[in-house]
Amino acid sequence: MTPHEEHVFYGTTTIGEKGQVVIPAEAREKMNLKKGEKLLVFSMGNGMIALSKLENLAKFEQHMAQRLDAIRKAVRSAK
Repeated sequence: MTPHEEHVFYGTTTIGEKGQVVIPAEAREKMNLKKGEKLLVFSMGNGMIALSKLENLAKFEQHMAQRLDAIRKAVRSAK
């Protein structure tokens, strides 16, 4: 996926009576989302949410672990 393909608008959806949201078919196909797959739900602030495949948590964890020293330095300097 190119950087431009990562940020694509797939349309709109509606929250149903039970709080369920349907992810548009094109988005599910492009992101290889399958029925029953677990997704993480993140608040992005300002009424925005982000969904991520649960399997991506390990990738994110690895990414953050590799940058832990830089993150610690940034936190210390921000105090």
